[in-house]
Amino acid sequence: MSSPSIQWYPGHIAKAERSLKEQLNRVDVVMEIRDARIPLATNHPDVDSWIGDKAKVLVLNRVDMISTEARQAWQNWFKAQGQTVYFTNAKQGKGVQNLLRAAQDAGKAMNDRRESRGMMPRPVRAVVIGFPNVGKSALINRLLKRKVVVSERRAGVTRQLRWVRISEEIEMLDAPGIIPLKLNDQAAALKLAICDDIGNAGYDTQRVAAAFVDLIKDLDGHDGDYGNAIATRYDTPLASDAGAPYTGETYLTLLAQRHGDDLERAAHQLLNDFRKGHLGNLVLERPPEHPIDAVPSAPMELLT
Repeated sequence: MSSPSIQWYPGHIAKAERSLKEQLNRVDVVMEIRDARIPLATNHPDVDSWIGDKAKVLVLNRVDMISTEARQAWQNWFKAQGQTVYFTNAKQGKGVQNLLRAAQDAGKAMNDRRESRGMMPRPVRAVVIGFPNVGKSALINRLLKRKVVVSERRAGVTRQLRWVRISEEIEMLDAPGIIPLKLNDQAAALKLAICDDIGNAGYDTQRVAAAFVDLIKDLDGHDGDYGNAIATRYDTPLASDAGAPYTGETYLTLLAQRHGDDLERAAHQLLNDFRKGHLGNLVLERPPEHPIDAVPSAPMELLT
């Protein structure tokens, strides 16, 4: 089975991207949401050029799905790049108030300029952008403390831009997920598919599930006993009795045979178990040149 070719750029995303660019001149602050399991793969390469010198707040959502060590490693790495990163769990609402304060603080310069010109302050306008299904709408609903925008754990739910008043101090623009026109980095595209941050029409589920097993075996040598988490879950080791590791394709076939499923069902089960956290806190990326288990400890920010 060859490596999966992954491409996905539906018409609604192209339309949303055009609308987003038109709205950016009305925005004071850009809140970029990424998936904490794959912070680099969910970095849209064009965002910085779109927003220019506007204030940006970087957010890694789904922090509940990564280990404390992984979180600290990424926090240290982004700090070394001169960036402050905020960690959130939109599902439970943790970290969102810190995010709200960061957006308000980032937009303060706008109102300072207005007041210096004799103008009245106005609410800070922030836009929430990021790849599909990274939790943008869920964060907005948490900030509002009620479900106002549609939020589901699948890509492509939000299809239109919508302004939402969070408070007297801030308004937010909920935008559909954005994704590059062509996914040139297929290693990153694979991680998007594994994490469900891309529409399932863009990939072959069986190939992605098999590639996920191969990726886990590679990560095993750096960041812990990932393979054991899978082997324990399915009571199926990732290597033969002689110690030879199975390929991802072979392991998927063994899962299907052992549990009486066809390959497609086994592939869906494997990916869904990862996406729901049933395999534990398995991160698919680590900071470049900084293995997670080698990062020095530092004080942790509290999620509120």
